[in-house]
Amino acid sequence: MKIIFLYFLLTSSLLLAESVDKSIVTDKQEILKQELEKEDLKKEKIAEYVLELENLEVNIENKDSVWTKSYASYLTSLEVRESLEKIKKRIDFLQRKRKKSVTQKDELDALVSKEKILTSQIEKLKKKDSSPFANILTPPSIDETVVITNPFDIFTGISLIKTVEKDYSEYVLQKDELSELISLLRLQISIYKEIEAIDTDGKYKEAAKRKSKQLERFETALDTMSVTSEVYQKRLEIVEININKAIEVQMLKIVRIGVIVLVVFIIFFLLKLIVKKYITDNERFYMANKIITFANFTLIILILFFNYIENVAYLVTILGFASAGIAIAMKDWFMSILGWLVIVFGGSIHVGDRIRVDMDGMKYVGDVMDISLLRMTILEDITLTSVMQNRRAGRIIFVPNNYVFTRMIANYTHSTLKTVWDGVNITISFDSNHKKAMQICKEITKKYSKGYTDITRKQLNKLRNQYSLKNTNVEPRIFSFIEQNGISIDAWYLTNAYATLTLRSVISVEIVDAFNAEDDITIAYPTQKLHVETVRKKPPFDENEVV
Repeated sequence: MKIIFLYFLLTSSLLLAESVDKSIVTDKQEILKQELEKEDLKKEKIAEYVLELENLEVNIENKDSVWTKSYASYLTSLEVRESLEKIKKRIDFLQRKRKKSVTQKDELDALVSKEKILTSQIEKLKKKDSSPFANILTPPSIDETVVITNPFDIFTGISLIKTVEKDYSEYVLQKDELSELISLLRLQISIYKEIEAIDTDGKYKEAAKRKSKQLERFETALDTMSVTSEVYQKRLEIVEININKAIEVQMLKIVRIGVIVLVVFIIFFLLKLIVKKYITDNERFYMANKIITFANFTLIILILFFNYIENVAYLVTILGFASAGIAIAMKDWFMSILGWLVIVFGGSIHVGDRIRVDMDGMKYVGDVMDISLLRMTILEDITLTSVMQNRRAGRIIFVPNNYVFTRMIANYTHSTLKTVWDGVNITISFDSNHKKAMQICKEITKKYSKGYTDITRKQLNKLRNQYSLKNTNVEPRIFSFIEQNGISIDAWYLTNAYATLTLRSVISVEIVDAFNAEDDITIAYPTQKLHVETVRKKPPFDENEVV
């Protein structure tokens, strides 16, 4: 009975142990299954986080920011420097080794070449080692030495303000761009922290460390930039205030000068009205008007000169040194201005005078319409010179004022003298009564030039106060000369300087009519006689003779 009980007890124990083992195995399988499910959930979560990190990295790269490029250059410079240090150590090791294999020699040569390349790259990236954002953090320079002393500097000041404001706006934009990058980096760091909390392998620990270091660099740059932008803004405000004050001063100065110039214009305009009212002579009115205009502009130039030239003595010194070169380079202009002074103050030529100018082998006769600072303007009239030489008239001739020193200029109407001597020439035959012909010429010229003779006599009396006049005979003069074709009679008389051809034409026709009416006066001119033979003369040889 005891044996049966023991057998039963043993059997029960074995069955109980087997059931316990089965339950333990079942529990372990359940635990393992749960752990696998948790591992899968972790992997899925990490995959989601990695995808978010990749999207954030794409956003950062798409911004194409100068900050990321500078930081990438900084990392590259560090990598290059580390590689260079390793290469130098390896080169040093190989060079110390006495016996080198062929492979080691080739390796040494390759390392030396690589060292040279990396050294040149280090020189290019030298500034990136210590401060990757030095150029970006440094604000644009502000030229605080701008001085506005004249109206043209106003535009310079306004342009400077716009340029500085543009630079500041770009600087602020870079700051905002950096803030956005920092926000994205902080998101990445927070994701890395979430990954570290569930990742037991530490697979992303190194990447998180690099991002943390990058964030630290960017945050330091942002702090520096914030302080710098505030200082830069203050400097910008000071510069704008100074430039605006200087512009305001210049504007007030321009208004003051404008009022002065306007007053000067009004005064000289009133002077012109007074001159026009009380000076009736056209020549005197023209000269007075010219002098007033010249004085007006000269005074305005002096007003501007003394208002905008700070150091007049310095300018005079510069002009003194430069005067020789200027005089040589602008000789004709200076000579023309000097000629204008001679003409205006010397009184040799006035507006309205009839003058003759010899220029480049041509002779021009006309009336002076204007005398400017550099040239005289002449209207060419129909004169004997036009008829006999130029065969054209009516042109506007511009004569440089310096011609009074180098060219022949004849004035037909100088001062009060408005008449000139003119003459006609006619030839009579040797058998004509030349005394009678001379008397006829004298009577005709005296008849038609009597008015001009009386005017000239009065004008010459006035000229005695200015010039020494020895021959003041104003009566017509008749001369006779022996010529090849007969006796030439020249009749000279006084006529209006502005209408010589008119009186010349009248007197010429009258003399021809008077000579034709006389039987003992024959007008001589070149003639030819034609002799025609009607009878054929016999030659002094035999025409039929054969030679």
